[in-house]
Amino acid sequence: MNDDSREFLTNLLETPSPSGYETRGQRVWIDYVSQFADEVRTDAYGNAVAVHEGASADDADAPEIALTGHVDEIGFLVKSIDDNGFVRPGRVGGTDPTVSQGQHVTIYASDGPVEGVIGQNAIHLREDESEADIEDLWIDIGAESEDAARERIEIGDPITFSSTVSWLSETRLAGRGLDNRVGTWAAAEGFRQAVETGTDATVYAVSTVQEEVGRKGAQMVGFDLEPDAVLVVDVGHAVDYPSAPSTKTSQMELGGGPALGRGSTNHPAVFDALRSIADERELELQVEALGRGTGTDADSFFTAAGAIPSQVVSVPNRYMHTPVELIDTDDLEEIATLLGAFASRADEFAPFEVDL
Repeated sequence: MNDDSREFLTNLLETPSPSGYETRGQRVWIDYVSQFADEVRTDAYGNAVAVHEGASADDADAPEIALTGHVDEIGFLVKSIDDNGFVRPGRVGGTDPTVSQGQHVTIYASDGPVEGVIGQNAIHLREDESEADIEDLWIDIGAESEDAARERIEIGDPITFSSTVSWLSETRLAGRGLDNRVGTWAAAEGFRQAVETGTDATVYAVSTVQEEVGRKGAQMVGFDLEPDAVLVVDVGHAVDYPSAPSTKTSQMELGGGPALGRGSTNHPAVFDALRSIADERELELQVEALGRGTGTDADSFFTAAGAIPSQVVSVPNRYMHTPVELIDTDDLEEIATLLGAFASRADEFAPFEVDL
């Protein structure tokens, strides 16, 4: 990974962007793709679309390809403040209460960030070991009263864990919210590579909002775009660690290469095109069985404007929806390479149709 790409990835991961509050993260993404795009446009909710007009942009038969990821991360927001100044958090997306207690958090207030901790009874004082629910959590910001807390924060302020990025080795990266800022990084990098190749296709790089609360951004963008194919980059469950419930998902592992979804939303012609490109590039692939939908933006894109051939490309990810998600950046770089090559050679594979 070159220095610019690495800096872009780090900036994305260190910039808070919980669902519904993605403005900061989108600014980082837009600043980067603006260097390569002919145009970058946004909508009322902050979805961002970078456009590269291909060499055959005036050719009605030239394909249009969208490379997408979502910029939002899970988190909390300030739901209420009690008489003693303790903050009761509400869940934003699929935040896991069982790994939230005892964590440092940051509340993004209008006057600047406010630090806090999610409290937990000391082990000496616990009477049972039942798992916490979201209603059991409280955040201590050091305030002694409700009024003192309200001088610093207000209802609805977004909250994230305070952890950012840790490089555990040269290619193993851990942190909060890799789901799915790594996906929107890959979309931008694939877009850059396609532009530098000089593709005939019109290529869109898309960074959506509010995926974690129901794929809302993709529904908005998919209604406006009508590409010939959409590649959606998100994270998938790597189960190569002790005690992993490996029977619940496909056998995905870190360092094993990009994972292509197969079944349901995933279009067989797009799948075959990506697999042929990977074979030519000698990229190792994994396959993820997704027979009842993907749980990603692809499920919104593929029916947004009739029928758009769509494909999920997953970044293997350990410990999803915790503050310590973990990926191998070799997998991530190979996904960007795969996306860029597909966009560059889309005219060889279009039209994307099933044989009947």
